[in-house]
Amino acid sequence: MNMAPSCLLTPLAIAGVSHHTATVDVLEQARYPDEEAFLGKARERFRGVMLLQTCNRVEIFVHGEAETLAAFLQEEGRGDFSICSGVEAMRHLLELACGIDSMIVGEDQILGQLKKALQQSKDAGCASPVLELCINKAVHAGIEARRRTQINRGAVSIGSAAVLLAEEQLGSLQGKHILVIGSGEMGMLVAQALAAKDLTAIYVANRTYSRAEILAKKIGGRAVRLDDLPRYMVQSDVVISCTSAPHPVIHCNTLRDVMKARCWPHDNTPRPLILIDIAQPRDVEEGADAIAGISLFSIDNLRRINEMTMHARRTEAERAREFLDGELLHFIRLLNSRAADDTLATLHTWAEAIRLRERDRALARLGGGDPRAREVIDDLSRVLVKKILSDVTVSIRHCAEMGELESAESLVSAITRGENLCFRKEE
Repeated sequence: MNMAPSCLLTPLAIAGVSHHTATVDVLEQARYPDEEAFLGKARERFRGVMLLQTCNRVEIFVHGEAETLAAFLQEEGRGDFSICSGVEAMRHLLELACGIDSMIVGEDQILGQLKKALQQSKDAGCASPVLELCINKAVHAGIEARRRTQINRGAVSIGSAAVLLAEEQLGSLQGKHILVIGSGEMGMLVAQALAAKDLTAIYVANRTYSRAEILAKKIGGRAVRLDDLPRYMVQSDVVISCTSAPHPVIHCNTLRDVMKARCWPHDNTPRPLILIDIAQPRDVEEGADAIAGISLFSIDNLRRINEMTMHARRTEAERAREFLDGELLHFIRLLNSRAADDTLATLHTWAEAIRLRERDRALARLGGGDPRAREVIDDLSRVLVKKILSDVTVSIRHCAEMGELESAESLVSAITRGENLCFRKEE
């Protein structure tokens, strides 16, 4: 009978704030601007810790107890985080990697973001073997879910959703001028989506001009220096900003000057300018939407774009969940089996002590002078112990896989200390 594990023996917990319940403002407040400092502090409290920060979520994964994580967050003043642990934490991680939990369901960027967050954790000395196993397993499951289903067919990234939003606002992007600020992963996604449109011009700006040149060359655009942003904003119909800067890069004073320069001749009415800010933290200074002629959109406005493209992927998302249910059970058994390592170490240490004692007694009786006899008796004793413990080792692993570590410990106690074998049964 293929029974499901009753619990997860390894303590795992996830705390997070995401687009499901939080606005851009809340997400921005929840972010840790100094990720290295956070990992250094958290390393003292948990066996393993990883911080995942994207444009629509902030999540902390720990190899540790949920209660400890809750206390840590309270000390940090992070009251907006929700916490899940055990089996639910593992389910969430798998759904996250699969793209089911993303704002843009089925998007692929989360896989790279998980890998990057894990590498950052490893570099900071925060990735326990268990945490590393969890993230790698989740990424593998996410890749396999996409291979088995079409959950990412027709899916848009946050970057391409921003382009669809611009197109929706203008009716068409044909003949338009668009400025992209930021040449990282998100900037690349935006630029690639724009390259498929019949634009008159695409401008690419970045803090490092050489990176702007590389991206602009790939899409047939023009690189722009940050100092020249106002001039190109005057010429553009849409500005999509997605830098990783810790502070705004587009300021209200600059925008007021830009809008003055966009006024029609002999008229004080500026040509409209669409600003789409998909950075986290935000690139556009607060209050910009109050400036005449500016229409400002943020990540919050992209939810509707996801719904427009989601219909065809709903069935695939359910198929992906069915696959993940099986992966979850396998994953829990794997982690629980590892939790039996200490219990098995006790058993095998006990058996090895007996083996060595009885081997030495036998050799003493033989006189102990024949190296060949010593080798044969040593090999014989090892094989006997291994065969005797084989079945009970399998039983102990199986008990642990099912979440019944007490049963496994009872087996070992009965063997090593002669205690009564007593498994507790739920009433």
